Amino acid sequence: MTQPAAIDLTPSAAARVAAIAGKQGKPAILRLAVEGGGCAGFQYRFGLADAIESDDETASCDGVTLVVDPVSLDLVRGSAVDFVQSLGGAAFRVTNPNAASGCGCGTSFSV
Repeated sequence: MTQPAAIDLTPSAAARVAAIAGKQGKPAILRLAVEGGGCAGFQYRFGLADAIESDDETASCDGVTLVVDPVSLDLVRGSAVDFVQSLGGAAFRVTNPNAASGCGCGTSFSV
């Protein structure tokens, strides 16, 4: 029996990362980190990474790599990173099965 992926990157998110990385001349590597703070206790932080660290967990889709450090992975294991566009704007969104609650803006959560 195969284990479920530790983290997942959707094609929509991969396409957005590829576009941003291409414009900035950087590798198509998106780093997801979790920091204390935000209105619900923890907040997601996204940024382009120059390299994959040896202890990072990775997920790949369409030539783009998502990387998560081991500490953050404990809080987002089983999540999916997507890119959504709505009337409120466009943003990366994390569907996190570990979050007990979230905030209205969708950028922070509690466990």
